[in-house]
Amino acid sequence: MYTRRAVVAGGLLAVALGATAAVAATRADHGGTLTVRRVPAAVQPVAAPVPVPKAAPAPPGLPTISYWHAAPGLAHDPAAHSVAAVVEGLRPHGKVAVYDAPGGKPRAFLPRTISGLPVTAPIVGKRPGWLAVLIPSINRRIGWVPSSSGAVRPLRDQLVVDLSRRRLTWLRDGRQRGHWKVAVGSSRTPTPLGRTFVMGRTITHGSVYAGLDALVLGAVPDDRDALSASLRNGHTAIHAWRDESAFGRSVSNGCVRVPPDVQRLLLRHLPEGVPVSVVE
Repeated sequence: MYTRRAVVAGGLLAVALGATAAVAATRADHGGTLTVRRVPAAVQPVAAPVPVPKAAPAPPGLPTISYWHAAPGLAHDPAAHSVAAVVEGLRPHGKVAVYDAPGGKPRAFLPRTISGLPVTAPIVGKRPGWLAVLIPSINRRIGWVPSSSGAVRPLRDQLVVDLSRRRLTWLRDGRQRGHWKVAVGSSRTPTPLGRTFVMGRTITHGSVYAGLDALVLGAVPDDRDALSASLRNGHTAIHAWRDESAFGRSVSNGCVRVPPDVQRLLLRHLPEGVPVSVVE
């Protein structure tokens, strides 16, 4: 910011100009004497460089995150119930070591694809040289990876599942594109709370799904034993449902059931990596 000030009193003139050096001048009323004094500009302190924690080498026996398993020891998502927009995702260059903290202990490898689905993990935190991403196949956990681990892509879309209202909302660039009554998990098999993301799409079997693919999420059942044996190793998904009586109710095995026309819309517009916030 620049300011200018002029004051004349007893022959004294002072002029100040923002961040530039100031010049003060005095002159005798009758003697014609002129004195000039230069005042140096203030010196701004130089900020010390922020140290970047080094990534410890990953041991060769480190487990790889798969559709069925994610390694223990990863950090809790500190904003698991946030509905703030997540606008970037990481597309790994290859198999990437995931750490429990910036410069911390390596816990697992995040592959480029999981069961044929390309991985785009939402970026939910940043530190110098490091990125925090949501981890699939486990709920409400994040992992830290070096910033050079992959390509950063913009994420324009977001889904919010409100369990108390049984409502799904789709936003793009922060603006609502639609909201619908849906079916969510029952009290015995609830839809997992917290932030997750769309891993990709997979086929379904049975006319009740209207012949439409499901959007598979990174979330998994919180209580696998509450499900039948055939469903325990599955992921939570968003899928079509023909029976309209289900909408507005908590009746599913944890998945989000939507009308077929809504599923067609989502399949047409949503890529992998879309963040999904499940809230109460």
